[in-house]
This record gives sequence, C-alpha cells and structure tokens, in this order.
Amino acid sequence: MRRAVAIVAAAALVAALVGASTAEASKFIQKGINDDAQILYGNPDKVFPSLALLGTQVIRVNLWWGGPNGVARRKPQNAANPADPAYDWATYDRTVRYAYAYKTAPIFTVIGTPSWANASAGWNAAPTNPADLQAFMTAAARRYSGKYKLPDGTGAGVVRKWIAWNEPNNPVFLKPQYVRSGSKWVMQSAKDYARMCNAVVKAVKAVAAANKVACGVTSPRGNNQPGTIRSSVSPLAFLRAMKLAGAKGFDAYAHHPYYGYPTETPTTEPPPGKRGAPPTAVTLGNFEMLTKELARLYGNMRIWVTEYGYQTNPPDRFFGVPPAKQALYMQQAWNKLAASPSVDMMIWFLLKDESRVGAGWQSGLFFADGTRKPSREVFERLAR
Repeated sequence: MRRAVAIVAAAALVAALVGASTAEASKFIQKGINDDAQILYGNPDKVFPSLALLGTQVIRVNLWWGGPNGVARRKPQNAANPADPAYDWATYDRTVRYAYAYKTAPIFTVIGTPSWANASAGWNAAPTNPADLQAFMTAAARRYSGKYKLPDGTGAGVVRKWIAWNEPNNPVFLKPQYVRSGSKWVMQSAKDYARMCNAVVKAVKAVAAANKVACGVTSPRGNNQPGTIRSSVSPLAFLRAMKLAGAKGFDAYAHHPYYGYPTETPTTEPPPGKRGAPPTAVTLGNFEMLTKELARLYGNMRIWVTEYGYQTNPPDRFFGVPPAKQALYMQQAWNKLAASPSVDMMIWFLLKDESRVGAGWQSGLFFADGTRKPSREVFERLAR
C-alpha cells in the first residue's frame, strides 16, 4: 500500500514536471516497446490491449532464425520458400496478426544462427555463408509481404521494417569480436557483420523495395581491447569498421544509447577515454557524436533508437533509479530524440519488469507484479 501511494504521488510530480514539454514533440518520431517475453510469448489477449492503451506505435521483436525458439527447426530444403516444412512461423504469425488488430506496426530483428549454418559455432556466431541468412530473410520477407496466404486462405500480415541482428559489437550477440592475424589483432565482428547486414538488405529489398532495413544496432560501449576475457568494440569504431568492410544499402542506423551508471541522466556525457581522449561510449548524453560520424560516413542516414530504458529501484538496488526519475528521464530522452531531425523512433526496453532481479532487467513500465510505475503514464502521453 505504501509503495502504491508513493507511486501515485510520483506520477503527479512527474506529470507537473514534464507536461508542458510533451506537446513540443516531433510529429514524426514514433514510440515503441521491445519485450519478447510479453509480446512474443505472453498472453496476447492481455498484452496487446495494454500496448494499445499506451498508444504504442511500433513493437520490436526478435525473429529467431535458429536456436531453441528458432523458426528453422532443421536445415530447409528450399530456404527461400516460407512454406518449407523445416520452418515454424506460428509465434510470429500470431504476433503480426495481433499487432495489426491493435494498430501497432511490428519490426523484426533477425538473430540466431542455426547450428547447421556455422558448424555449430553457436547462435551468436556469424553464418559461414551469408547466402544462408539471405535465403532465410527472403522467406521471412515473402511471408510478411502482405501477399502471402496461409493454408486457411487468410493473409500472414505485413512487416515493413527489419533489423539486422542485435548489438554486434558485443560478444554476447556476435563472436568473435577480434581474431589474431599474424602479429596483429583484426576486428572480425565488423567484417562478419557487414556481410550479414548486406545479406539482410539484399533479401528484404528484393521482395519489396519499399521495405526498410536498419543495420548497426550497436550497444553503447565497448572496450576496444582484443585478447581480453570479454573483448568488445566501441560503437563509433564499429561503425567505421563496418563501413570499411562494405556495409551498404540500409535505410537506417540503429543504436542503443543506454546510460552507464544510475547517476547519469539523459544529458550526462559519458566519462572521457584514457588520457583525456574523447569518450568511447555513445549514450544520449553525447548522441551528437554518433549523428555527426554517421553523416560523415553515410550522408543523410536515418537513426532508429531500437532500445533504451532506465531500470528502477525498487527492485534493482544497484543499477536502478527511483521510479519518478525513470519517468522523468523517459520524457527527457524523448524530448532530445524528438528534436533530432534524423531520429525516427524511440523504443523502450520492456513493458513489464523481468522477475529475475539482478539477472534480468527492471526497466518496464510495470513492476513484475503488474503494478504501474509513473513511467507508464508518461509513455502514454508521448507523441500526443
């Protein structure tokens, strides 16, 4: 009861602080939610009405190519054919159907290499032959082209926006980040990723030229230290390397400008690099570094912020911020991104907190028990 009263009071405070600026938001930036546990695997009859009440314009979900939840249950005979019996699209058919019933546009992020496509190197290793990824994405784009008919005669629905992988500068999602070549270390992740990006672009655009593809999808930080236990690549170094490796043809660059410490606000610049060098992290606090470098390398490129969020305390006592601050920071982040002429969307990470405190994330608009946070009301007012 005490927490509920505190949350109501915090919501009123946040509304007073941010209400005046809400109307100034761009008419073009869209708000969205990324939460696979709820959107893909939750009860759609509860989740999608909730998304609709929030005014959610886009949802981002992971389209698993391989792995335990992968579409490809085994190696297909005709990989570019969405009707190949090796494929199981049921989860995604349902998600697309509900998304359009509740007037929310789905965005699919392809991820997860099947074991047969990379000699069992792991779901987070690149396919040996990018043509395998291209064939799968051709099947996916065909199925969700708006023209594909299911066995019962109904349409499978439409997906117009696609994302190539997730955080490829992070070894959790793409390995290896570096390989040794003679006496030197080479940034392998950017080379592999450029081929993967191009494979997705070729497949999706061949099915419908109007489809949009985002590449990059970078995490906010990396240590640029090959040969260490958890080598990773900073986002700007990765961007330059993927450009050098030939990544091209995509419509937008996606990035995840998360904070690094709970003391950081959306306007706090990340700490400088070694010996006073510029920061290697790209958060909202120095987001202009990304926009400038992206313009230098790719010209007038659109930007999709496909993950962002602040965890709350409670329940996360170490990385969370008070719920009222989460709500305030959400509004501040939206205002900053809406003011940028190149940003098309801000997707908040999690509708509902994960229950695994410490192991999971607690950046949802709802606590794990379903109780609203003040950010829930702020999200509803965004883009209005």
